[in-house]
Amino acid sequence: MIKRKYMRTRQLKPGMKLDHPVVDRLGRNLVARGAELDEYMIDSMIKMGIMTVYIQDGEITDEVEQKLEISPEAEKNIEQFRVDDRAKVKLSASVRKRVAEGIQFIYSNTESKEMTQATDTIADDLMSAINSNDAIAIDISELKTSDEYTFKHSVDVATIAMIVAKQQGLSKNAIHEIGVSGLLHDIGKTKVPLSILNKPGRLNDQEFSIMKQHSVYGYQMIKDRPEFSPAVCLGVLQHHEKINGKGYPMGVDESKISPYARILSVADIYDALVTERPYKAAYSQRDAVEMIMSMTMELDITAMKSFLESMILYPVDSIVELSNGEKAKVVKNCPHYILRPTVVGLTSGKVYNLGEDINCANIIIL
Repeated sequence: MIKRKYMRTRQLKPGMKLDHPVVDRLGRNLVARGAELDEYMIDSMIKMGIMTVYIQDGEITDEVEQKLEISPEAEKNIEQFRVDDRAKVKLSASVRKRVAEGIQFIYSNTESKEMTQATDTIADDLMSAINSNDAIAIDISELKTSDEYTFKHSVDVATIAMIVAKQQGLSKNAIHEIGVSGLLHDIGKTKVPLSILNKPGRLNDQEFSIMKQHSVYGYQMIKDRPEFSPAVCLGVLQHHEKINGKGYPMGVDESKISPYARILSVADIYDALVTERPYKAAYSQRDAVEMIMSMTMELDITAMKSFLESMILYPVDSIVELSNGEKAKVVKNCPHYILRPTVVGLTSGKVYNLGEDINCANIIIL
């Protein structure tokens, strides 16, 4: 077992891992157990008045170390077959701080003239992060932008949507606009009563009918601002519509759903699934991807395909457990087989090309 250590928050250092979740007064999960801390997260906890925390301390047991021993054959094959992941979006601590402060300003000052400029600035920051290393992929676990669910979710959705738009070959202006639409897609929730928005449980039918109006509220809040294009406004309005006509708020079918909304819908559902909420546990990234893949009657297939080809679930060098009982190291990812990378067994040294080798068809990552 990993030991735990009680520490003053001001003594924390980047790289340390929390051994318990940090929640706000409403019970919302702000920082998950096992999260690797950075300077921004530490500073945020101090500002919130969290003075002490438990961190993970001590080395893993000899038993686990024994399981992770790598045979000479495995080391040779890992070196031979290892291929770096595609460039992923990375936000520096300074950018994360700027983005977090910006998104909180937007949602707290929805009527101000500066809201538009703040939104553009955040979208510019995200665009710069994508362009800085020509990122074409995303690892959602690396996005740490805010401590509050609505803010973090908005930035996550915007970033995922921008990467998907880039994957589809959209113009720089369209990528920027879909980022703006993603940042604002939930702004209508500022008009939803707090008793519904922060309810620590599932909403009843009446409450849900009110919640479903948030996309209409959001659209009404920005539609008359000339700075926001009709495409951006439609993305906000339609991000919960489904191609089979069973979405909301209008229940329109595929022919009437805007291009931005098609992408935002996939990004919104995925990020909601992998985020813990007071009334539900977070789904694993794998389970969330499988759920997305099952929604062919609800989600735009082109947006879904681009999303799947943009995600990295098992980063190269991560350790996974195979269904045959062996632990393995990921050495190569393939965009077309997001759930089935190439791995090398740590004990046997065997190379498992889970995506393309028919002999590996019965092996999965647990």
